[in-house]
Amino acid sequence: MLNTYFRVIVGTMVLLSVVLAVYVHINWLWFTVFIGVNLIQSAFTKWCLLETILVKLGIKKK
Repeated sequence: MLNTYFRVIVGTMVLLSVVLAVYVHINWLWFTVFIGVNLIQSAFTKWCLLETILVKLGIKKK
C-alpha cells in the first residue's frame, strides 16, 4: 500500500512541476530535478523522507 501512495504522490509532483514549468516559469523544472535526485539517493541509502512521512501518517508498509 505504501508503494502505491508513494508512486501516486511522486508522479503527481513530477507532472505538476512540468505543467508549472510550461505555464508559469521554466525554473519549476528544478523541482523535477530535486525529485529525481531524491529518488536516486533513496535507492542507495534506502531512506526517503516521503516514505517516513507516509508511515507517520499511518500508511502500512505491507
